[in-house]
Amino acid sequence: MNAIISAPELASALTGENPPVLLDVRWQLTMSKASGEPPFDGRAAYGAGHLPGAVYVDLDRELASAPGARGRHPLPDLAEFGTAMRRAGVSSGTPVVVYDGGQGWAAARAWWLLRWTGHPDVRVLDGGLPAWEGPLETAVPSPAEGDFEPVPGATGLLDADGAAALARSGVLLDARAGERYRGEVEPIDPVGGHIPGALSAPTNDNVDADGRFLPAAELQARFKTLGATEGTEVGVYCGSGVSAAHEALALAVAGIPAALYVGSWSEWSSDASRPVAVGPDPQ
Repeated sequence: MNAIISAPELASALTGENPPVLLDVRWQLTMSKASGEPPFDGRAAYGAGHLPGAVYVDLDRELASAPGARGRHPLPDLAEFGTAMRRAGVSSGTPVVVYDGGQGWAAARAWWLLRWTGHPDVRVLDGGLPAWEGPLETAVPSPAEGDFEPVPGATGLLDADGAAALARSGVLLDARAGERYRGEVEPIDPVGGHIPGALSAPTNDNVDADGRFLPAAELQARFKTLGATEGTEVGVYCGSGVSAAHEALALAVAGIPAALYVGSWSEWSSDASRPVAVGPDPQ
């Protein structure tokens, strides 16, 4: 099954015999430690208009635990995550489609969490809300309680030691912008640079100007140049495990399974004893 769905395909699925549950996960990252800018209000954006029947999911509160030593977006408490998903109407036998404001990062985080915890049928709306040409609504739905019970382990998960080992034995991709990988700038975390051995693979290079994923063949070609092919052990990380989920989604579109280091650079760089590489070379 393809991990993404186009807007026309979604419109057709919503009129089918088993329409998907829709999750709205609009969220934006504040890219400066001292910007002073107010955080993006996803719930307000949802209230101004969302896909009919969609339920809002808060990334910071329902798809992650509080920031701390495990990173800025550590894994959520699974009992709380399961409660949130059931409240949104998610059941194991019902397909789920997730969307955000178009960047795709937040939607991919929800996709990855649901897949990792065992949901068999989750897709991301390619291009997000801007790709949708149908009606929007402002009413907040009250879906029937779902039955989804998260069981972790259906897909790969890395911790810091596992990420370091994979950078030596397989392919570890850094999904952040190249300047952050090289250590030239670091607007959020304590120090710039990358995990030694990791390869720079900005997730923005996986999409076109409209935020839609490149065709699978193009993604396969891109990842092949990085050594990430079917049969290779691949892992991904970013700043806090959000944009890396988008890279994992791109890899899934290309047919390449990948493990996610959820703590990512925000966890790695918080421990001064961990090595840091800078510059364009992996080591």
